[in-house]
Amino acid sequence: FRDEIRPRFGVMRAREFYMKDAYSFDADEEQGMASYRAMAVSYLRVFERMGLTAVPMRAETGPIGGDNSHEFVILAKTGESAVYCDSTLLEQRWQDASGNDAKAHAELFERATSCYAATDEEHDAERFAQEVPAARRISTRGIEVGHVFFFADKYSRPLEARVATRQGGDIPVAMGSYGVGISRLVAAAIEASHDANGIVWHDSIAPFSVGLVALAKDEKGRQAAENLYESLCREGIETLYDDRLDVRAGVKFAETDLVGLPWQIVV
Repeated sequence: FRDEIRPRFGVMRAREFYMKDAYSFDADEEQGMASYRAMAVSYLRVFERMGLTAVPMRAETGPIGGDNSHEFVILAKTGESAVYCDSTLLEQRWQDASGNDAKAHAELFERATSCYAATDEEHDAERFAQEVPAARRISTRGIEVGHVFFFADKYSRPLEARVATRQGGDIPVAMGSYGVGISRLVAAAIEASHDANGIVWHDSIAPFSVGLVALAKDEKGRQAAENLYESLCREGIETLYDDRLDVRAGVKFAETDLVGLPWQIVV
């Protein structure tokens, strides 16, 4: 929960929000960074599966601290933060990249973070101009949907969170933390994917697969729509069925476009 005087941007910045949190604990910094890279790569793959292009950007560690911190930002003009990046990052694909071991994660992480990408706090205008050709420079706004931190022994040392080594001593664990704003993703997906008529849901995260619109008012037509709805449900196809009798066809079409499901069926 946030101690907000009033909610802002609907589900983008509400008083209540859902987070997916994770933490890693490793025996040394090298293994800790391997966990950090693995989680960052998994985030890139998850966001891509949702139809979202999330750019990993070097970010401030802030009060959490540590030496490594990356935000995952979806570019959108309505975003809260100013962001700067190389357009090459928008062309990268992570889902089909081969390998799921530490070496593969390191290579993919290097590819994801080698191009210039920074939030406003970390932005270096001179470096941006030097490293990125003018045609590839993107200066826009973005929505943060995930964040990863590696803070080594910043917390484990004062808390005496230690593990025994094979050599008989004990050492403070190396820690990282990782989060995705689940409820914020809904708003971010809408801001990143819409047209003049409304939302354009990616099929992997759409609330329903099909919008079924019944226009017929005679018994035969109504029964055909009912039969189709039941058939879709039996096949496990999640269907939003607009069977309202007191609404004009134009209103139904407009509202179906506004909801923006991947498929529409009109009877």
